[in-house]
Amino acid sequence: MGFTTEETLWIAMPDGTRLAATLWRPDGDGPFPTVLEFLPYRRRDGTAIRDDSTYPHFAEAGVAGLRVDSRGNGDSEGLFDDEYSPQELQDCVDTIAWIAQQDWSNGAVGMMGISWGGFNGLQVAALRPPALKAVISIASTADRYNDDIHYKGGCLLSANVYWAGTMLSYASRPPDPEVVGNRWAELWRRRLQNMPMLLETWLKHQRRDAYWKHGSICEDWGAIQCPVWVIAGWADGYRNCPATLAQNLEAPVKAMTGPWIHKYPHFAWPKPRADFIGMATDWWHHWLSGEDRGITDWPDYAAYRVEGARPALVRDHDPGQWINVAKDANTVNLKLGDAGRLDATHCCKKIFSSPLALGTTSGEYFTVVPDAELPADQRTDDALSACWDLDPLEHPMNVVGRPTLVAQVSSDQTQGHLIARLCDVHPDGTSTLIARGMLNLCHRKGNEMPKAMTPGQAEAITLRLDETTYRLPKGHKLRLALSTSYWPMIIPPPAKVTLTLSEAELVLPTRPDAPEIDIATPADPDPLPDYPKITPSSRKRSVEQDLTQGSTRYAIHEDTGLTEHPRNGIQFRDTRDEAWEVQQDDPNSVTGTLTFISERRRGAWATKTEARVSFRARESSFDVTASLEAWDGEEPFERRDWAFSIPRDHM
Repeated sequence: MGFTTEETLWIAMPDGTRLAATLWRPDGDGPFPTVLEFLPYRRRDGTAIRDDSTYPHFAEAGVAGLRVDSRGNGDSEGLFDDEYSPQELQDCVDTIAWIAQQDWSNGAVGMMGISWGGFNGLQVAALRPPALKAVISIASTADRYNDDIHYKGGCLLSANVYWAGTMLSYASRPPDPEVVGNRWAELWRRRLQNMPMLLETWLKHQRRDAYWKHGSICEDWGAIQCPVWVIAGWADGYRNCPATLAQNLEAPVKAMTGPWIHKYPHFAWPKPRADFIGMATDWWHHWLSGEDRGITDWPDYAAYRVEGARPALVRDHDPGQWINVAKDANTVNLKLGDAGRLDATHCCKKIFSSPLALGTTSGEYFTVVPDAELPADQRTDDALSACWDLDPLEHPMNVVGRPTLVAQVSSDQTQGHLIARLCDVHPDGTSTLIARGMLNLCHRKGNEMPKAMTPGQAEAITLRLDETTYRLPKGHKLRLALSTSYWPMIIPPPAKVTLTLSEAELVLPTRPDAPEIDIATPADPDPLPDYPKITPSSRKRSVEQDLTQGSTRYAIHEDTGLTEHPRNGIQFRDTRDEAWEVQQDDPNSVTGTLTFISERRRGAWATKTEARVSFRARESSFDVTASLEAWDGEEPFERRDWAFSIPRDHM
């Protein structure tokens, strides 16, 4: 059917704050089911291309879509405070209630989103607003501490710093004068003057305390009662949620993991893509309109089993097959023996200490482009790790689930990290990352009450790697690589550590008999609209070693180019320059410098923000300075500065 787009409508919150939204409403008598996506990423430029590939199709199929700028972002009034804050979740609940009261609504609402919108969809579902009847959550998590961009296995991710700088840039962008009128500058200045520097908050919570438990749905699996379809991609850091929810959620749940990066399945890489629009339309009509669309016949957990993939400069397509993953898995226990044998008759003792710069082939924690953001050939890092290999396989091997390393470990320091990578070694030696996991040894008994290691004393540890569904072909080798460093992805502990490993086994989950299934691909192979490019985009990643100074530098440059929205005329451009450095023998030399520049303009209206973050890991503290500058045309408009030092807590 036809549809009408209302570019801006206003939704009043109980405190009088107005949130800006875009509505795609089907033509006809209605009323219609409605899908809500609630984000800080700016609907009129930030997510516009993606939204144009999704919501018009929903509307044509009889499902209304409402894309809301969260409080203090985009064109919405109020002030931004934090990700998934109680205020944000309450705003979502109030928006759902508002939708249900509109004459074009049938009273049934769904929430949908990827990443931020996938997170808050699950968290709002746990609050049980009456009109929320179903959720689609993509690239999200059940545990905000262990499976988000901040901490992982008790290790501090450098992405924690990157994401704080990103949000400083995102949330400081101005409202649009075309939407809010002449008061845009007043609203913008108030926004800038009250902008939080989120890294300070996140670094103050280095344990899994009440701050991280808020919004972690794993705290109460029974809280969610509405149906959930949860989706992820193997080429993304957010890959554990589908299997986790399929195993634990008490509400109706369907799960799907493809080979994808951090994108919607109908335009993600690596291919094959999935017909997300068709499947989502069926999902919404089933749960929001009461139509039987065969949802109950979907596999409980559909996963793309990647087979023998190779690293590449650009990963366009991964070989493999969709399978229906059963809940029960077989396990194989592989002992870590001498001479690097993985399937040994007995375990050996291994002493190892990794170079601090090991990890430069790790890629990003979450990936939005299928290039160098993905893990590269692992041979560079393998050569610096302690490795155990299986003999070349006589038959294909399926790894389906979360591999686990169990071992006795002793350290020469009170703190240390253990990183595990599972790799597919091709006959020519190429090494493809299958899954990885990391553990701050002080968190060996849990993330709430870390405890220092006693030097020289062996203790039992369990290290779970990320979820995977991977098939190693005949002639390939399975490799387990262990290291004490993984820079720049994680910040090293304050002293270089040597570990002694003994009685170590790799518990490998397998499902050799998983049935193969078909998942429809999208009818449109290129569903994203083509917005006019005024200047080209550019991307670069590099690793530089200074052999005279003994330092390694990892640098990132990204420029989206200047793009124009074809309907509202906004021109937008964002750049990121990020560099991490470390001295080869000094874990307290780690520094990160990040700059984010954002431009928004239309005609005579032109604005720019520049967010800078400098991070230093010292022996007993994390030291941060940051600044935010804004310009109205060529004139300085506002400036903020931050400087703080946060004590390290078993980090």
